[in-house]
Amino acid sequence: MIEAKNEYIFDFERLEVYQKAVELIVTIFRITRTLPREYQYSVADQLRRAGLSILNNLAEGSGKLSKKEKGQFYKTSLNSTRECIPMFTVLLKEHQLSETQHQALRQETVHIANMLGRLVASIAGPDS
Repeated sequence: MIEAKNEYIFDFERLEVYQKAVELIVTIFRITRTLPREYQYSVADQLRRAGLSILNNLAEGSGKLSKKEKGQFYKTSLNSTRECIPMFTVLLKEHQLSETQHQALRQETVHIANMLGRLVASIAGPDS
């Protein structure tokens, strides 16, 4: 949980899925920072962008008033989560991730995708 004394906390910061996505992007940055140069401007850059998109779309979507708009941002966040999976697989196949790292990242990402799927479903309604 985010610890802030006497600081305003946005609604999205209270979401467990947001907190899990923060953990994921920190892991992504840690891993991509050590990749060889030939991966930095391709897979690494795209993976960082996808991971950040998960967070940014959760944040932006939480500020929308209509369920339809909120759902669009949350769906984009979900799609960005899915986008990470093939890049993890490429890094595994290129021997830049161990099988253990790949499985842990995949498990984390699937968990986040499931949480986002439930979030999207929870706001689906007449105006979505």
